[in-house]
Amino acid sequence: MSPTRRTAARSTAVLAAVLTLLTGLLAAAPAPARAAVAESAVTVSIGDVDLSDGPSIEQVVVTVANGSDRPLRDVTVALSGPRGWNLAPSSVTLRGRVRPGESGTATFTVLVPQAQPGFVVRSFTATVRYTGGDGAGTASATVSQTLGEAAGSLAELYDNVGVTSLATRAAGNLDGGGNSLSGERLAEVGITPGATVSALGAQLTWPTGELGTPDNVSAGGQAVSLSGSGERLVVVGTGIGTSATGTLRVIYTDGTSSSGTVGFPNWCCQAQDAHGATLVASVRGRNTPAGYANADYTYGVFAHSVELDPAKEVQFVVLPSHSGIHVFTLGLAG
Repeated sequence: MSPTRRTAARSTAVLAAVLTLLTGLLAAAPAPARAAVAESAVTVSIGDVDLSDGPSIEQVVVTVANGSDRPLRDVTVALSGPRGWNLAPSSVTLRGRVRPGESGTATFTVLVPQAQPGFVVRSFTATVRYTGGDGAGTASATVSQTLGEAAGSLAELYDNVGVTSLATRAAGNLDGGGNSLSGERLAEVGITPGATVSALGAQLTWPTGELGTPDNVSAGGQAVSLSGSGERLVVVGTGIGTSATGTLRVIYTDGTSSSGTVGFPNWCCQAQDAHGATLVASVRGRNTPAGYANADYTYGVFAHSVELDPAKEVQFVVLPSHSGIHVFTLGLAG
């Protein structure tokens, strides 16, 4: 072998040894640690407002508590309320600093209008901006207050007949045209009055009334009492029209809330996952004023859910404001 070739071979061997050594060192080296994301140490709370005696002028106190180990500086508090309500001032800047372990307060004036009949939900949101403290720079809280009585159960709100038998078909009117789901066909897939319906992890009870009696509610912002906790609220129903979607709100016993968009496909002839829904059951045909018909078409019942804070206790559910959403049953899962 020529001197040139011997030199090249030695260089190649040395390079291979270095690469082997580096590969071993890299494999043994620990992965870089990820920085932990700390929870906010600054908390915000909103005092109650007397909603029952309007029109009146009420004061609302927002409290900013510093749970960090550094003082808060340049603290500004803003408060918003129900749409159309007058709140003043638009914001309050706290004097001085809020030391660790201490709290500061900001007071706002609210013009409370005359109370409306029925059940209403009024929400207030406080947003705080600051420097120092935990370094997050902002914190917020939303509290909801209710006035009036919510329905004790979903059945109290039933205002529509969505499932009939051939004998009771004249009472049906799910779609506004006198048509309804076939109770006989639903029974073939296990859905009968009082049956347990499994949907998105929830075990729900199908309406217990006889076929041809009110069994669902056309959503219009109604409120219903519900107790318990879980990872999500599951709603089972069907849609009339292709745009049956809206915001559902869950209010906890501490006045906070969760909300999400729920929707159902049209009961016939729309994609079964429209609006993010999940099919629960489908049947062929429907009941019409003239009798059972349209057996070439599939009619469905669907489920949707809203994520919850499982650490909190549910108190009320406020349905969306869309009459095309027809709800048969709802409950908690997880």
